[in-house]
Amino acid sequence: MGIETISADNLQLIVPNLHRRYSGVTATNRMVAPRLAKMFRAAWLGPDAPDGIARMGFTDLLKLWRRRTPLIWHARRNDEMIAGVWLRSLGWPLKLVFTSAAQRHHTWITRWLIGRMDAIIATNDASASFLKREATVIPHGVDTDVYVPPPDRAAAFAETGLPGRFAIGCFGRVRAQKGSDVFVDAMCRLLPRYPDFTAVLVGAITPEQMLFANDLKNRIAAAGLQSRIVISGELAIEQVQRWYQRLTIYAFTSRNEGFGLTLIEAMSVGAALVASRAGAAELVVEDGVTGVLMTPGDADALVKALEPLMRDPASAAVMGERGRARVLEKFSLDAEANRIAMVYRNLFNATLDSQASA
Repeated sequence: MGIETISADNLQLIVPNLHRRYSGVTATNRMVAPRLAKMFRAAWLGPDAPDGIARMGFTDLLKLWRRRTPLIWHARRNDEMIAGVWLRSLGWPLKLVFTSAAQRHHTWITRWLIGRMDAIIATNDASASFLKREATVIPHGVDTDVYVPPPDRAAAFAETGLPGRFAIGCFGRVRAQKGSDVFVDAMCRLLPRYPDFTAVLVGAITPEQMLFANDLKNRIAAAGLQSRIVISGELAIEQVQRWYQRLTIYAFTSRNEGFGLTLIEAMSVGAALVASRAGAAELVVEDGVTGVLMTPGDADALVKALEPLMRDPASAAVMGERGRARVLEKFSLDAEANRIAMVYRNLFNATLDSQASA
């Protein structure tokens, strides 16, 4: 579906994706955009367009110049904010929205751009605290119809042919920021005690992280655990989703994160969760109920948090059930889309009020 099916006159929302490399920001954007397209006449600008939303090209963008009716430009990166500010200065009737997940002090250019936005969304309270202006906190959501518990978790694991009966996983690019080394260190200590478990690291290894990944492999080999700590490399999204369903326990080990979508993906499939206090973990996890929180970068803390669940997989299953229920209640894609839609509607209504009083 292209912009020819959504005319320049009735378009309400542009979802720009101006980043060529596929990233977590792209992934979260791809998930929620089709839900928003059910509520607004929307088009996706850039690569990696998902199904369920019209595509538009840069030539299509020219048709919107000097249009009188405002439309939303929802940026998620600096370059998208820059493009929105520039287009509006040249006569495009844009209402600018920015979603921030970063938990750090922003550069001067980012602060300047944020100041030009009509509305700001933060994915958690920590991210909002760095924005220096009012923001609406809207956590990311997950597709609970895709990230769903398997009919038979034991059978899902058995199809891998890996040793043991249970899987414990850590997903994301293999790098220090994701705590991949913390996970490997903990597994080298725990797996000899729990022969029913196999560990898997699912995620890409980029060329600049090859030395880091090789060091992890050397640690695994030194522990004699090559068959029980598997580093998969990058997988297709469908394979990643299947791997989630094989897990009894998920370890979120990031040292720092913007949000940490794997938290709610793992909870949505019913895996028990141990999570470092990074990203949105403290927002998402009820400590001791729907997961266990720990200090980032601390292998000792990870071992202490994981061992009771590995000792008693039945209790892990119960925690996973509670986690799934929490995601259904608080962190579904529909919940995220509905709250974003309220931000858009407030901007449209403010425009109408301004026009009426003019």
